[in-house]
Amino acid sequence: MERLNYVHTARERARGDAASALVGVVASGNLEVLVERVLPDDACEIDILTAATGFGAVWQAVVADFVEGRSLGGLRLSINDGGARPDMVLLRLAQAVRVIEGGGK
Repeated sequence: MERLNYVHTARERARGDAASALVGVVASGNLEVLVERVLPDDACEIDILTAATGFGAVWQAVVADFVEGRSLGGLRLSINDGGARPDMVLLRLAQAVRVIEGGGK
Protein backbone atom coordinates (compact mmCIF):
# COMPACT_ATOMS: atom_id res chain seq x y z
CA MET A 1 0.00 0.00 0.00
CA GLU A 2 1.15 3.50 -0.77
CA ARG A 3 -0.05 6.65 0.99
CA LEU A 4 0.09 9.97 -0.85
CA ASN A 5 -0.87 13.37 0.49
CA TYR A 6 -1.38 16.63 -1.35
CA VAL A 7 -2.13 19.98 0.30
CA HIS A 8 -3.40 22.94 -1.71
CA THR A 9 -4.28 26.53 -0.99
CA ALA A 10 -7.95 27.08 -1.76
CA ARG A 11 -9.35 30.23 -3.33
CA GLU A 12 -12.53 30.11 -1.27
CA ARG A 13 -14.63 27.93 1.00
CA ALA A 14 -16.54 25.07 -0.58
CA ARG A 15 -20.28 25.71 -0.77
CA GLY A 16 -22.81 23.98 1.43
CA ASP A 17 -22.98 23.07 5.09
CA ALA A 18 -22.79 19.26 5.16
CA ALA A 19 -20.08 17.97 7.48
CA SER A 20 -19.14 14.95 5.35
CA ALA A 21 -19.99 12.85 2.30
CA LEU A 22 -19.02 9.37 1.10
CA VAL A 23 -19.26 8.10 -2.48
CA GLY A 24 -18.04 5.00 -4.30
CA VAL A 25 -17.19 1.45 -3.24
CA VAL A 26 -13.57 0.38 -3.10
CA ALA A 27 -14.38 -3.35 -3.16
CA SER A 28 -15.68 -3.01 -6.72
CA GLY A 29 -12.18 -2.43 -8.14
CA ASN A 30 -13.06 1.23 -8.11
CA LEU A 31 -12.51 3.67 -5.26
CA GLU A 32 -14.31 5.43 -2.47
CA VAL A 33 -13.99 9.07 -1.51
CA LEU A 34 -14.75 10.50 1.92
CA VAL A 35 -15.01 14.29 2.07
CA GLU A 36 -14.92 16.05 5.41
CA ARG A 37 -15.33 19.74 6.15
CA VAL A 38 -12.56 19.92 8.77
CA LEU A 39 -9.92 22.34 7.48
CA PRO A 40 -9.57 26.13 7.44
CA ASP A 41 -11.42 27.84 4.58
CA ASP A 42 -8.19 28.48 2.67
CA ALA A 43 -6.94 24.87 2.72
CA CYS A 44 -7.73 21.67 0.84
CA GLU A 45 -6.05 18.33 1.50
CA ILE A 46 -6.25 15.14 -0.51
CA ASP A 47 -5.08 11.94 1.17
CA ILE A 48 -4.77 8.79 -0.95
CA LEU A 49 -4.32 5.16 0.08
CA THR A 50 -3.68 2.94 -2.93
CA ALA A 51 -2.52 -0.60 -3.61
CA ALA A 52 -1.07 0.52 -6.97
CA THR A 53 2.37 1.70 -5.89
CA GLY A 54 4.66 3.86 -8.00
CA PHE A 55 2.00 6.10 -9.54
CA GLY A 56 2.64 9.22 -7.46
CA ALA A 57 3.23 11.40 -10.52
CA VAL A 58 -0.07 10.29 -12.08
CA TRP A 59 -1.95 10.92 -8.84
CA GLN A 60 -0.33 14.34 -8.50
CA ALA A 61 -1.43 15.29 -12.03
CA VAL A 62 -4.99 14.03 -11.49
CA VAL A 63 -5.32 15.84 -8.16
CA ALA A 64 -3.89 19.08 -9.58
CA ASP A 65 -6.33 18.89 -12.50
CA PHE A 66 -9.25 18.40 -10.11
CA VAL A 67 -8.28 21.18 -7.70
CA GLU A 68 -7.60 23.74 -10.43
CA GLY A 69 -10.58 25.98 -10.92
CA ARG A 70 -12.64 24.62 -8.02
CA SER A 71 -13.59 26.08 -4.66
CA LEU A 72 -12.54 23.35 -2.22
CA GLY A 73 -11.67 25.39 0.86
CA GLY A 74 -12.18 23.59 4.15
CA LEU A 75 -12.30 20.12 2.63
CA ARG A 76 -10.21 17.03 3.29
CA LEU A 77 -10.77 14.37 0.63
CA SER A 78 -9.67 10.86 1.61
CA ILE A 79 -9.40 8.39 -1.26
CA ASN A 80 -9.30 4.63 -0.74
CA ASP A 81 -8.25 3.32 -4.15
CA GLY A 82 -8.87 -0.16 -5.49
CA GLY A 83 -7.19 0.40 -8.86
CA ALA A 84 -9.42 3.01 -10.47
CA ARG A 85 -8.45 4.75 -13.70
CA PRO A 86 -7.81 8.53 -13.64
CA ASP A 87 -11.15 9.32 -15.31
CA MET A 88 -13.01 7.39 -12.61
CA VAL A 89 -11.00 9.18 -9.93
CA LEU A 90 -12.10 12.56 -11.33
CA LEU A 91 -15.72 11.39 -11.53
CA ARG A 92 -15.79 10.18 -7.90
CA LEU A 93 -14.06 13.34 -6.64
CA ALA A 94 -16.63 15.50 -8.44
CA GLN A 95 -19.49 13.39 -7.06
CA ALA A 96 -18.17 13.66 -3.50
CA VAL A 97 -17.80 17.42 -3.68
CA ARG A 98 -21.29 17.77 -5.19
CA VAL A 99 -22.77 15.76 -2.32
CA ILE A 100 -21.02 17.75 0.42
CA GLU A 101 -22.12 20.97 -1.27
CA GLY A 102 -25.73 19.77 -1.04
CA GLY A 103 -26.24 18.62 -4.63
CA GLY A 104 -27.36 15.08 -3.76
CA LYS A 105 -25.92 11.78 -4.84
